[in-house]
Amino acid sequence: MRAGALLLFSLWAAAAAASVQAQAPMSAIDWLSDTARNPAGQPARGAKAPPGGTAQGEAPVTSSAAVADVTVSQLATPGAGVVGVLSPDQTGLPQTLWSGSKLIALEGLLSRLRPSRLPAINDLVVMLMLAEAGPALASDGEALLLARVDQLLARGALEQAGALLQQAGPGPGERFRRAFDVALLTGQEDRACADLRQRPGIRPTYPLRVFCLARTGDWSAAALTLDAASVLGEVTTEDDTLLVHFLDPEMGADLPIPKGMRPTPLTFRILDAIGEPLPTGPLPIAFAQSDLRPSVGWKAQIEAAERLTRAGAIPPGRLFELYTRNKPSASGGVWDRVAAVQALDGALGTGDPAAVAAALNRAWPLMQEAGLESALADQTAARLIALDLPGAAASLAYRMALLTPLYETAARHVSATGRSNDKDSFLAGLARGAPEKAAAYDEASAAIAAAFTDRPVPEELAAMARSDRLGEAILRAAEMIGNGTSGDLSQMAGALAFLRSVGLESTARRAALQALILQGGG
Repeated sequence: MRAGALLLFSLWAAAAAASVQAQAPMSAIDWLSDTARNPAGQPARGAKAPPGGTAQGEAPVTSSAAVADVTVSQLATPGAGVVGVLSPDQTGLPQTLWSGSKLIALEGLLSRLRPSRLPAINDLVVMLMLAEAGPALASDGEALLLARVDQLLARGALEQAGALLQQAGPGPGERFRRAFDVALLTGQEDRACADLRQRPGIRPTYPLRVFCLARTGDWSAAALTLDAASVLGEVTTEDDTLLVHFLDPEMGADLPIPKGMRPTPLTFRILDAIGEPLPTGPLPIAFAQSDLRPSVGWKAQIEAAERLTRAGAIPPGRLFELYTRNKPSASGGVWDRVAAVQALDGALGTGDPAAVAAALNRAWPLMQEAGLESALADQTAARLIALDLPGAAASLAYRMALLTPLYETAARHVSATGRSNDKDSFLAGLARGAPEKAAAYDEASAAIAAAFTDRPVPEELAAMARSDRLGEAILRAAEMIGNGTSGDLSQMAGALAFLRSVGLESTARRAALQALILQGGG
């Protein structure tokens, strides 16, 4: 039974803090927790000054238990300004990346952009989101900062999103929402709750207040706050039920746990805490980060790491550390990949070319089927090309090396051995930035060869770059390369030519090599 005896006091305590719910800005990430419904500096919709007044020096009081109108003063909230984790020296990109672009155009591009099959393009987009740069045209930078963070969140790149938010520093409630959700999904909610206590400008919603009070050990205050919020209608029926279970399992024993909810990170973490964890597979990719915690089972950790690795959210090394942690206890699916990777790793340890070739021929198609061949290449190619592998394994090892930053080394190696076929020779020329058009072996290689020889830069992209819209142009090029991997080779060729024209030669070569090798089946 709820604490009815405390009801009047609950109403009184909540009245001073309650406010009319303001409409939060629409987010491209629709699974964010509602942690700061009325951000600091944003007046509550419909709020007005309370009637009457108080004597100087006296605290305001209420003459009834009704919800009082609240006066909200709008404080000056500085925009994001020049924000980024990576300096121009690190990226080679100017701080004027966005300065000539309209915010609406950038938001549209970012909302459409999805993780690529090509690691080089994923790396490029993440670098662009983290690059130190000023705001877009006629804006203070806040909306663009949030759009950059949301692009990282949509990719599951929580560590990178958290770093960008930390670099931006404390700001409006929309920054706080994202930072808190990053903390929830990475198991750092206690730190986030402690940070909330140091942020008097943030108006947390009632579910968050209850959650943080409980996490810091103040269960009585948490229960009192939930009672008040329930009576005031400040929590949904579903949230109220979940929080009752969270605070007092015995009290919630007769309340069925809501099913079919579209979880936010906050409800996801509460469900986990009450022993009703949700599988992350059907959820947005950012939720997979929570399965990387040590408390989660090995299989779930591997499956989450595979998903995040495909999106470029975590480095392949984290996945391979999980692959080699234990011996597989079953077969089929993920366990077949684990066994194959462990067998290849063991064979590489012996240095026996025949054993390595046999293990590689087993591991490659399994990883290819799972869309993880680039990760396999990243972790093994350097050791593979150092061996004198027999037959087709030698060509496969060479192409794997071309998928990695070792592409130029691999090209020199295959040329020195003299063991290349026509396709390998073309790829070697591409790795050096000088593919021969006459040596192109199919329509895709011919289009890519043109991008490195006589393909003109699309005027649309060139015009953007000339008018301080370089970031917008790079995003558009990434989108065009995505269209190219779906069959529009002309768009891919134009985008590659543009990347080369603005100094992103390495990205262009790697993307071209990956497109030919991965799309062509290796």
